[in-house]
Amino acid sequence: MPHSMSRRTVLFAGFAVPLLSACARMPFGPRHPQLLVQVSAPFAMPAIAIPDFSASPRFPITDFGADQNDQRKTSDAIAAAIMAASAAGSGIVVVPPGTWPTAKIHLKSNVNLHLAKGATLLFSEKPADYLPAVLSSWEGLECYNYSPLVYAFECDNVAITGEGRLKAKLDVWREWYQRPQPHMEALVALYKLAAIEAPVSERQMTAGAANLRPQFIQFNRCRHVLVEDISIEDSPFWVLHPLLSRDVVIRRVKISAHGHNNDGVDPEMTQNVLIEDCVFDQGDDAISVKSGRDRDAWRLGVPSKNIVMRNCRIKNGHQLIAIGSELSAGVENVLVDNCHFDASGSATASTITNLLYVKTNERRGGYVRNIYMSDVIATRIAGGVLCVETDVLYQWKNLVPTYERRLTPIEGLHVRNIAVGEAAFVCRVKAEREMPVKTVKLENIAVRAVRETPIMTENVVGFVNAN
Repeated sequence: MPHSMSRRTVLFAGFAVPLLSACARMPFGPRHPQLLVQVSAPFAMPAIAIPDFSASPRFPITDFGADQNDQRKTSDAIAAAIMAASAAGSGIVVVPPGTWPTAKIHLKSNVNLHLAKGATLLFSEKPADYLPAVLSSWEGLECYNYSPLVYAFECDNVAITGEGRLKAKLDVWREWYQRPQPHMEALVALYKLAAIEAPVSERQMTAGAANLRPQFIQFNRCRHVLVEDISIEDSPFWVLHPLLSRDVVIRRVKISAHGHNNDGVDPEMTQNVLIEDCVFDQGDDAISVKSGRDRDAWRLGVPSKNIVMRNCRIKNGHQLIAIGSELSAGVENVLVDNCHFDASGSATASTITNLLYVKTNERRGGYVRNIYMSDVIATRIAGGVLCVETDVLYQWKNLVPTYERRLTPIEGLHVRNIAVGEAAFVCRVKAEREMPVKTVKLENIAVRAVRETPIMTENVVGFVNAN
């Protein structure tokens, strides 16, 4: 019986079977001008193709009726400008100086949302402004949830640029940070739906007091993504979330967000990523590499890989980089290089725990391999340079049972040229006896003051301390 592949299916095919990459481009229409970004790494790192909008026409939102005193007019104007730019085949939607109140923004292929210097997009605090629900995910589980504040779905050649600012009003989201009992019950329900592989269309998470906060910016199943020069302030949830995307460059971005779960960038089931020259001032991890949770991720089968973070400054956050705990499709080929902590000017006291933190548990499966960190400087951290834990379940330990036990093989953690003023420890690796961590190398690690036992390892094969 003849059948046709949906656009979503074709895009997944591009991930799963490299030989079909040409087919994966078929749904995206005429080729948009692109630039290639070459990235040096200790693994085979492909060149990253990003969109080039230098010759594209401009579509100021004021030409479409944007009004600084009227959120609806501004929201409608932004949507109309995006539609016009997309219809033109390529375009730059320009937000001029001033504060522009808006509800959700949905991007389209071949569109660059450009915030001029002095421009602020001020996003509504009302959850109703982010309905109807869209296909998204929440902590690694697919669902239909409130739209991210800026959402791009199945877009090719999409960008957010300029020296302006995106700011979220937190009035309601701040209340949702508390995670009340109805919210936890909704999470349990979502977890169970995923465990029995209920269709994603049945996982509707905007009813009642589920209170699943949306991401600030999500690129969902996109290719050729550029985020450049913007500032982002405050966020309901994760700040920048490339999900099931390929070829992503995030550069010279400044993020200040100190709410609950306010990671800076969360590449999830995403490949070929460069994060460079950014400043992170976070309420959670600066970078958290993820690849989905449990059965959902096993079904999708798209690892996160080929991710480079370099030349970044971290004012605050929990970890410089975390791997997991949602890593069920696997994480490989990650490099953090030449990143430094500088707490000057941060709005809150330092909460830095670890530089490199790999976390998983008996439910995740997946794998972690080929993780590199080099040339990092920090002052005082609460944890250590490298920490690996394989029993991290947080509130889930008692909320839901282990439906299927799958351990996570971890192999190839390479850390060198690190200078820290004070830390609790240098390296702590706690693995399962039946699944030891393999090949851990520390080289030229200098910590002036260590408060606890410097190095502790449990169930590690191939540990090298070359200091």
